[in-house]
Amino acid sequence: MGINNPEFQPYWVLVLSGIAFFVIYMEWVKPTVGLMVLILVFMVYGVIGSKELLSGFSNESIGSIVLLILISAGLRSNYNVEALFDKIFKKIKSYRGFLLAMMSQMALLSSFVNNTPVVVLMTPYVYNWGKRNGISPSKLLIPLSFATIMGGMITLIGTSTTLVLNGFMTDFGLPGLISKELLITGVCVTLGGILFITLTAKKLLPDHSDVIDKFEKNRREYLIEKRLSPDSQLIGKSIANGGLRNLRGVYLVEIIRENVVISPVPPTEIIQSRDILIFAGNTKDVVDLSASSKDLVLPPKASAETKQVNIIEAVISTNSSLIGKTIKESMFRNRYDAAVVAIHRNGEKLSGKIGDIALRPGDSFLLYAGDDFHNRVDLYRDLYIISEERKIVAQDYKATLILGLLILLTISLLVSGAFSLFLSLLIIFGFLVIVGMITLKHVKRDLDVNMLIILILSLCLGEAIINSGAGDLAGGWLVSTLQPYGKLALLSGMMVLTVILTSFISNVGAVAITFPLAYSISQSMGLVSSPFYLAIAFAASASFITPIGYQTNLIIFGPGGYKFKDFIKIGAPLTVLYLLIVLVCIYFLYPEFWI
Repeated sequence: MGINNPEFQPYWVLVLSGIAFFVIYMEWVKPTVGLMVLILVFMVYGVIGSKELLSGFSNESIGSIVLLILISAGLRSNYNVEALFDKIFKKIKSYRGFLLAMMSQMALLSSFVNNTPVVVLMTPYVYNWGKRNGISPSKLLIPLSFATIMGGMITLIGTSTTLVLNGFMTDFGLPGLISKELLITGVCVTLGGILFITLTAKKLLPDHSDVIDKFEKNRREYLIEKRLSPDSQLIGKSIANGGLRNLRGVYLVEIIRENVVISPVPPTEIIQSRDILIFAGNTKDVVDLSASSKDLVLPPKASAETKQVNIIEAVISTNSSLIGKTIKESMFRNRYDAAVVAIHRNGEKLSGKIGDIALRPGDSFLLYAGDDFHNRVDLYRDLYIISEERKIVAQDYKATLILGLLILLTISLLVSGAFSLFLSLLIIFGFLVIVGMITLKHVKRDLDVNMLIILILSLCLGEAIINSGAGDLAGGWLVSTLQPYGKLALLSGMMVLTVILTSFISNVGAVAITFPLAYSISQSMGLVSSPFYLAIAFAASASFITPIGYQTNLIIFGPGGYKFKDFIKIGAPLTVLYLLIVLVCIYFLYPEFWI
């Protein structure tokens, strides 16, 4: 009964996959860790090999997504793309108004253009719109992805699902999908889905605050470390007599004396020459204290040098390599060309020397930043800079004209079939690199490694389900169980199976498993086959209950700060509604099927 036994392998694959996703859903491990362990188990027991894993790194679809993200980032860095979107959405200020307008327009666009580049280009704008209007991006980005998925089903060219299924049908000598049926059903599910999301988004979508939100709400109290200057007049005086009891906006938290912490500090405590004084206070008052006092000075490593510096507030990101390290251990000054003046952690009382505090996600700093600070932040991606404003550099007119002509040419060749999507994007990417619109800095800053890893591992999971026969096992069991209950049960069961498969493997993999089943059922029972194929087409695109089911969900997963359960909460009821609408459309489009 081992996992490497061919007879029982499909069962083990289904059980282990279920356990892995339950663990991920419960947030006991990160998605990347859970999927990686699952794939390693499958590799050890021979369900998949290194070939399947390595094929993910050379997969054209994944390569196309990476190129789209980098091209989009390069264009946003060099052109004011947001100004164009602002003209479209400038009059909309309400949450539901923006949702309705954004989803409607993106769904319409996705019916003619592949939805992946639409989501890549729109994600930063939707994110920033939410920030400007006091709305969490987690309330906006799932609707963006879901709207493009539904809109892609309106036409045959809107998504790869319909193209692949149409290819299967042609290979089997079938007439193919009918555009009119796609249009009617696609418009119905899109309108129904958009209306459902608009009405329920406030309740069903999460309201996650990222580290910047938390910083903005709690940017009140910083901890700053000060030492006595050699000629300080405070030496030998009490706290009260030295005037340290009633400082404006700042108060003395503790004194560190020969590694002994004195806290709270009584007003009669006598100040000694080697004392380290720890103050807390508001941002402005801490900066004033840092700059104005002659008796109290910053530690040498946190002092400004002769070159011009800026005082900047920064927050540690959730994936920062600084987490768990102290400022000393991270060699912060050399790494970032910046010195930490003060540190803040919401909800906790910090104690001790600033350089010895172990850092956590969301910790915020006041920094003396040198000339190269921003470049190093872009390189390491460990910090969010609160005060930074992105500046759009005007590009050379000639380069812009060539880029425009190049994009038009490659799109024409793509539509004609002369070029693949990957090659077309690679040509545009190469030009942007040559003219300096995309640099190594953009690659390191804008490429989400977690998203890339999940994409590759989800492809491997799909291979494991197909290679082991787990998908065929589930399909065969479903058919034998539901066949006695009639056509509606069979059709509904095929749709549910396809939704489950497309939620954990690619939509193409789901179609590859369910199409032969649908073909076999319709031929053996003498049924009209078109309803089955239309049902499979829409079910294979119903990637709403997990983030790994479709690439647009993965693109917005990180920026929205989502968890797996966030997709289930809104995706499950949306999927039920979506499938019911499809069934109703099939009922009216194919009355002969039900006779």
